[in-house]
Amino acid sequence: MAMSDAQRIEAQRRTIAEHIEAENAHDWPRVYGTFVQDEHAFYDVVPLSTRYAGFTGVQDFYQVLDGAIPDFRVTVNAEYDSPGASVREVTIDGTHRGEYCGEQPSGRRVSFELAAFYLFSPEEPGKLLAERIYFDNETVLRQMRGEENAPTGIGLATS
Repeated sequence: MAMSDAQRIEAQRRTIAEHIEAENAHDWPRVYGTFVQDEHAFYDVVPLSTRYAGFTGVQDFYQVLDGAIPDFRVTVNAEYDSPGASVREVTIDGTHRGEYCGEQPSGRRVSFELAAFYLFSPEEPGKLLAERIYFDNETVLRQMRGEENAPTGIGLATS
């Protein structure tokens, strides 16, 4: 029996909640468990024009993120859902502890807004096929460099 749109959206919401909870716990096996476990999975970092292809690519992305900002925390500010895709507006906070886009670890705090698009597998509606993220990478780099006038976003997590 096919799922209704409402059931599909509810399955997506449960998966994303589990996904973000696992990210905040830095529990990588749990994070990986929210994705389809094959070559169809991918992770897109749009500001870097980079696709991490396949399930191993998804794992590679999280190793890069965990290396650069190992204490990152995701705060969900807004949620939007439609059958097959969900969007979360989030704030990412953490400390720059590893190389990122050529910037050596600074120990500085970073805080920036990000839009995450979660795409779901038609065959497995409770599993992520992909995550695609959009954010202002220049804001992140300026914060990491400690620039005096580095923007910190519009404060979605505090509004």
